[in-house]
Amino acid sequence: MNKTGAGTFCAAMVMGVLPTTTWYVRWEGMASKIRRVPVSLQSSSESSESLLPVKKAAFSDSLGLAVENGYFTANPLAGVKWWAPQPTEEVDPECVPNPAQVVRLLAAVRDLGGRGPHLEAFFGCMYFAAMRPGEVIRLERSQCRLPDKGWGLLTLRGGVVLSGKEWTDDGQAHEVHSLKKRALKETRPVPIPPEFVALLREHADRFGTASDGRLFRSGRDLYVQSAAYNKAWKKARETALSKEERASLVAKRPYDLRHAGIPFWLHSGVDPAECARRAGQSIEVMFRVYAKVLAAGQERANRRIEAAMKEWQRDVT
Repeated sequence: MNKTGAGTFCAAMVMGVLPTTTWYVRWEGMASKIRRVPVSLQSSSESSESLLPVKKAAFSDSLGLAVENGYFTANPLAGVKWWAPQPTEEVDPECVPNPAQVVRLLAAVRDLGGRGPHLEAFFGCMYFAAMRPGEVIRLERSQCRLPDKGWGLLTLRGGVVLSGKEWTDDGQAHEVHSLKKRALKETRPVPIPPEFVALLREHADRFGTASDGRLFRSGRDLYVQSAAYNKAWKKARETALSKEERASLVAKRPYDLRHAGIPFWLHSGVDPAECARRAGQSIEVMFRVYAKVLAAGQERANRRIEAAMKEWQRDVT
């Protein structure tokens, strides 16, 4: 098989035209950063479907570099017909915990022992401030205004992602990035209620901060690992929820806390533009993602409309 044929065959297997799960494309003698390029464009996980176009673009760039170095005569992806499946963006209402369930879950995290008490406020950030996990991991004490009374404020500046040492400029496994789809130095102020202000103050007083000021850290002063907090969440879910609740999809992932916080703001009557700003997304995306969750509140909306109509009728008569 010649270079063009081999390249097209390889690309076809990676893109899913031919059956495979994960392929490692190797080009001996090339630069170390592209010598071993892991590619997995097929996935059964709905959460990763939105990343497929990004993976395809990255893989195409690697193949282009291989062409420049003479390993292929042409980019083999050009001969592969493949379109990324449309990801399911709408949040399933069954996944969203109600406020009472959130209270039980956070209490269960606190009672776990070990790292549990340290993670109570960590998960609280996802609910009360609708923060993404990466934003919580990076949160520093200097970003928090925590008064003795009243509402506080978190000024978010970005997040942390696990990239792998091979793919970062400084050789670190984690990479600090700006807020999602925001300019490098842009911030996002998020007010937090007195209840959560007290919890964060208690956390800071009890556990202090990491050497760089982060509120949340591992036992070795490093970034909190997703495997660690997911494990704690799973244990808390087992103790906090009933048998019927555990059998459902409710609060399967810590991210479901964010999915609970944003609709709660909307159901509370907060202006949608302000909800979207606090959540760090556009109004269009917010309503598209939470369409099904918001539809579950139609009965409450109907009651409000009916009450308003009766009030106007009284004024007329």
